[in-house]
Amino acid sequence: MRQRKRRESGFTLIELMIVVVIIGILAAMAIPRWMAATTKTKQSEAKQILKQIYTMQRTYHALYNTYGENGVTAAPGGAFPNLGVEIMADARYTYDIVAAAATFTATATGNIDDDATDDVWTIDQDGALLNTSDDATT
Repeated sequence: MRQRKRRESGFTLIELMIVVVIIGILAAMAIPRWMAATTKTKQSEAKQILKQIYTMQRTYHALYNTYGENGVTAAPGGAFPNLGVEIMADARYTYDIVAAAATFTATATGNIDDDATDDVWTIDQDGALLNTSDDATT
């Protein structure tokens, strides 16, 4: 009688360990990039609302020859009623406006990644949108 050679199939422990190491390296590279991308996405809220404030301030100025809502702060769920801008309840930023007859500055401040640094964005009467403190890079 002939004996058949039994063929072993499967992976060796070394092969499995190499796969685990490769997955670990890929995860180590991907997770920081994913975190940075989500933080940048959170910043889009501030940019969008500040641009809305800019548009409504320009409209207010065209009607009343002055900018509105001087010294007003709107937290999440709040509003700038004279401008018609509402801040959603789940917003990550608090918004402030300092206005005069010919100028205004709107500021968005929020901590978007739970560290000690706040993310601060401003827009002025010229539409200059600036990130004065970037929480996404710290």
